[in-house]
Amino acid sequence: MKQFEPSIAQSTAIGASRGRRWVVSRPIYAAAPPPPAAALPHAAAAAAVEEEEVVVDYEKLAKGLESASPLEIVDEALKRFGGDIAIAFSGAEDVALIEYARLTGRPFRVFSLDTGRLNPETYRFFDAVEKHYGIHIEYMFPDAVEVQGLVRSKGLFSFYEDGHQECCSIRKVRPLKRALKGLRAWITGQRKDQSPGTRAHIPLVQVDPSFEGMGGGIGSLIKWNPLATVEGKDIWNFIRTMGVPVNLLHSQGYVSIGCEPCTRSVLPGQHEREGRWWWEDAKAKECGLHKGNINANGSQEVVINRDGALRTNSVNGVADIFETQAIVNLHRQGIDNLLKLENRVEPWLVVLYAPWCGFCQGMETSFVELAEKLSGSGVKVGKFRADGDQKQFAQKELRLGSFPTIIFFPKHASRPVKYPSERRDVDSLLAFVNALR
Repeated sequence: MKQFEPSIAQSTAIGASRGRRWVVSRPIYAAAPPPPAAALPHAAAAAAVEEEEVVVDYEKLAKGLESASPLEIVDEALKRFGGDIAIAFSGAEDVALIEYARLTGRPFRVFSLDTGRLNPETYRFFDAVEKHYGIHIEYMFPDAVEVQGLVRSKGLFSFYEDGHQECCSIRKVRPLKRALKGLRAWITGQRKDQSPGTRAHIPLVQVDPSFEGMGGGIGSLIKWNPLATVEGKDIWNFIRTMGVPVNLLHSQGYVSIGCEPCTRSVLPGQHEREGRWWWEDAKAKECGLHKGNINANGSQEVVINRDGALRTNSVNGVADIFETQAIVNLHRQGIDNLLKLENRVEPWLVVLYAPWCGFCQGMETSFVELAEKLSGSGVKVGKFRADGDQKQFAQKELRLGSFPTIIFFPKHASRPVKYPSERRDVDSLLAFVNALR
């Protein structure tokens, strides 16, 4: 007797009737099933060929979805790709994607990258999400031999010295590639307001510019970003309203959450991405999972400020910031003079910045206000563009870590003092100046 095999929809219904939502489909790393051996009838074969030749204009589709809600976008994605699409879950507020998928009533899959260095709270959160939704998250792990080689040759914390890209490549990017090779599409929780240097122009849906799907080659994978145009506060309103589980780290000041050594809480008023890889430039704050957000020259063409103002950011020209008569635009010779104590007539407060840096742009208003308050007080305020050819000099002589870095040149001390806090409001910066002037 032929054994009965329920369809995905039937399996979901059966699982739900037993108090658990079973999301039935082949594992994320499995190859696509082979086609049936028997030839299709002529008419059916012709229809299949015609269907294969249909090319979807995803730019046009993204534009058509601009007025759609995240729920409608997730529903459209699941409807189009069925069991060949999965939600990428990072263990943070992107749990909203799983809730939207549940609300569609369609079967869905969820995968996550277990780097081996996540916070304990994140692992407990994964467990809570699985129990809440009655699903099994499909975990992807890094290659043990590659991890062993990295740690034995460079130690456990090499990323603090030479950047996070190598570690992220082994622990995150390569496992992601394996996961995506078993899919035709994936759903991410990217938002435009998450990272001012790299995510300002992500579309709602796109042909993935970096990774390949099960078909192989360029164009074989579609990337859906249903939350692209949603602000973080609105995501949190949705999460609280629906009563879904949350990562306990959020209650401790964490906003953007990744691996434990590379994630920290942020202060009120700081951008959420400042809690990730804080020792690196803003434009480097992508682990490689969304490297298509970054152009070949390492930057994004346009950056949007928090106030909505647009700043061009191209190779040929970058709109400058901190533009006010109260702030002196220092060039290399001016900085060299300040480094010589005998040339320092008065104390100076200087910001080391890059105009493309979203975090520098984010503090522009407060720094300009501070400069205007200090005008005529005996303390000079300056700015020094420390990217490009000046970056190596600034790192060596001015203790540049990441942008922005603020330093104070006292009148009677030879070495400049680096501002140690992440608070960049006027009162905090003024207290720093008054303590050293």
